[in-house]
Amino acid sequence: MNILNDIKLEIQSALKVIFTYECHLENITLEETIKNYDGFYTFIIFPHTSNLKQKPEHIGEKLGEYLTVNSSIISDFNVVKGFLNLDLSDNYLISIFNHISNHKSWGYKSSSGKEVMVEFSSPNTNKPLHLGHMRNIFLGYSLSKILEANGYKVHKVQIINDRGIHICKSMVAWNLFGNNETPKSSGMKGDKFVGKFYVMFENEHKKQVDKLVNNGISEEEANLSTGIMKMAKDVLLKWENKENQTVALWKKMNGWVYEGFQSTYDLIDVSFDKNYYESETYLLGKSKIQKGLKNEIFYKEKDNSVWVDLTEDGYDKKILLRSDGTSVYMTQDIGTAIKRFEDFPKIIKQIYTVGSEQDYHFKILFKILEKLNYNWAKECFHLSYGMIDLPSGKMKSREGIVVDADQLIYNMIQTAKKRTNELGKLDDFQNDNSEDLYNIIALGALKYFLLKVDPKKRMLFDPEESIDFQGNTGPFIQYTYARILSLIKRGDSLNLDYKNIDLSKNFQLTNIQKKIINHVYLFSDTIKLSLDMYSPAVIAKYVYDLCKLYNNFYQENKIFDGKEDVTSLFKIKLSYMVSKIIKSALYLLNINLPNRM
Repeated sequence: MNILNDIKLEIQSALKVIFTYECHLENITLEETIKNYDGFYTFIIFPHTSNLKQKPEHIGEKLGEYLTVNSSIISDFNVVKGFLNLDLSDNYLISIFNHISNHKSWGYKSSSGKEVMVEFSSPNTNKPLHLGHMRNIFLGYSLSKILEANGYKVHKVQIINDRGIHICKSMVAWNLFGNNETPKSSGMKGDKFVGKFYVMFENEHKKQVDKLVNNGISEEEANLSTGIMKMAKDVLLKWENKENQTVALWKKMNGWVYEGFQSTYDLIDVSFDKNYYESETYLLGKSKIQKGLKNEIFYKEKDNSVWVDLTEDGYDKKILLRSDGTSVYMTQDIGTAIKRFEDFPKIIKQIYTVGSEQDYHFKILFKILEKLNYNWAKECFHLSYGMIDLPSGKMKSREGIVVDADQLIYNMIQTAKKRTNELGKLDDFQNDNSEDLYNIIALGALKYFLLKVDPKKRMLFDPEESIDFQGNTGPFIQYTYARILSLIKRGDSLNLDYKNIDLSKNFQLTNIQKKIINHVYLFSDTIKLSLDMYSPAVIAKYVYDLCKLYNNFYQENKIFDGKEDVTSLFKIKLSYMVSKIIKSALYLLNINLPNRM
């Protein structure tokens, strides 16, 4: 069933009968009626006034009167200027209700046989995961689930930035200041341990820069010529030349980081189908650059550095290999893209989940891949998202000013514990299960807060606001779901056969019941829209609005009134239907639900 198409067909027929006006379906525009007016869907009259040569209000009145008499779909109408607002009949919505009830997973599409790759997380092995990574990870993982719900087979991958000057900085600092310390001996998680030395490097580098500047050297030159920076560059050359001692330290420190990363991924319930490592793809990138150099796609400067000139394409010149032959980020990104399409030749799109500060980088990357004659370059897409600000300002990894992911989650669990106890949400909950509940609430709050904002928008993170049982929050939705489960459990204990009722055409619906059925129907369209917009925020808004509608219904309706009639059974079944949609929606956001609260 398709509500919009059904209404369009009715309007098309009415226009022909009343005005002898032949109108194609694609020219009939319907929108959801805005909240301040009665109705479910609105027909936009203005585009048709020139053909009908009548005022829009007159057209609307004639159409509305005809539809309410002759259509089994429309029960009432109102006209506001050039807009015809249409109410849906009880019988039509009952048929929608019965139709959805017969679907095991309403809204989800069957397999299309098409494959897509989604890259997300993609951390550097010189620091632990932080709040910025959390938005990236939750966005990429949720999009993967949304793609699957739209019928795609999804390959979830990350590129681990395990080489380069930033990694060498941590290695130099450990050699200088580490005294053979390890994560185990220090009692630190591996990624935090290595990140500590990255900050040490930057602090020492800054001291040396200040000293050189005080001696009359420009700050730009000083940044390139400190003793500790020269050591890092030397380590990078040794690594690329596969010097044994350097490679051994690199493997050891990266191993510590991987253990730390995995611990965090397990905590937030995220996994990958395949990991790519820059250390394994940059050589492919270098070989493709050399080939492009021979084919005069790229060129060499006097210092032997390799560049691409994209000025005719509206960009600028971009370095691809340094003068000493070492690679840059673009080098390995070229190699990684090519390797992925070699590994997964069936994928029709590769989606990069990366912050908006890299917008220009990806435009250049895709343009270079086009120049290298890869047809699939046009199917590469950068899912750009805004940064997260703190009340104190922007995060700065080099200075250690970040919100550590593990500490953030721990703090949120403690806040969830405090809030639930203050509000008495655990009065009937067993103590041995309470810790699991705190985790579910805390992670649900964090994921929902970061996903409810459109990815393109920059956002301010407020952990206190996110763990609130009222308003547009994860805990509010989780609590609504738990409330419904409690009702269903009671219905089951009374042996009420609510799942098998099939409403007759004479059943009367209240306005709030009609709104809920219509909203449940829209879940299918919402899943498609969220993919079209590359935005889990569409799902978040949908499920929040559904919970608001249900809570209004719950306040207006006594679910258990001592009667075992069709009306009572319908209320339980409607509640059951809502619970399934909430669960399906939160699954797409990778948010777990409690059984009780």
